[in-house]
Amino acid sequence: MVSSPTPAFVRLAAHPIRWRLLIELATGDHRVRELVDLVAEPQNLVSYHLRELRRGRLVTARRSTFDARDSYYHLDLDRCAAALADTGALLHPALRLSPLPPPSSAASARPPVVLFACTGNSARSPIAEALLRHHAAGRAEAASAGSHPRERLHPDAVRVLRERHGIDVSDQRPRHLDSLAGRRFDYVISLCDKVREVCPSFGPRSRTVHWSIPDPAAPGSPASGGSGAGRDEEARHLAFDRVVAEIDIRIRHLLPVLTSQEVSS
Repeated sequence: MVSSPTPAFVRLAAHPIRWRLLIELATGDHRVRELVDLVAEPQNLVSYHLRELRRGRLVTARRSTFDARDSYYHLDLDRCAAALADTGALLHPALRLSPLPPPSSAASARPPVVLFACTGNSARSPIAEALLRHHAAGRAEAASAGSHPRERLHPDAVRVLRERHGIDVSDQRPRHLDSLAGRRFDYVISLCDKVREVCPSFGPRSRTVHWSIPDPAAPGSPASGGSGAGRDEEARHLAFDRVVAEIDIRIRHLLPVLTSQEVSS
């Protein structure tokens, strides 16, 4: 009998250190030194296993916009889901990933409340707020704010949400994080490396998560517009399309986590 080769996902995930790294990265993006502390392993080992996970295309890295000497590591949850499904099918065709159980209907439970934060509250955080509301359909509540809010939402953020998801946020206005002081949030999710360093605390019961997502409207980026129309405008639109698509993936994977938890009123 000819033995089948071990699936690539199993080879990658079976190592204890890599499995622990996957668990930590499944909740949010981290720098190497943070992962060293979380898995309690030497930095050289952590760096080696991160390279293996990147080679297997499960993990990607981006330079921090707060400190370019740092990189944030991100787990591609869609690729992991596909790899798990493929692995199960290799074992037996009847094996499929089971959906999470429906949320509890206990009277004492309330929808979890999530705050999304970025610097200007004009693109990434309002996009995340709108997408969570759209996908949650009342099963979770969302808000967004910024450390240095702009005067208005970026028109390309409004456009992409309307064109891709049928969501209209044209009447929404950016607001300052300070305006939400005293409110209770179950999750505070920063989408910008800079705001992560200055985001205020919303109490010990708020769980903080970081998503390192590039600003599609940052000066010098393809989304900033530059000079001229045609090609620059197209590049800007594509940059916003990519960011909305990435945030949408993260929201879709966040929602089962939120709705599987009971939150006491």
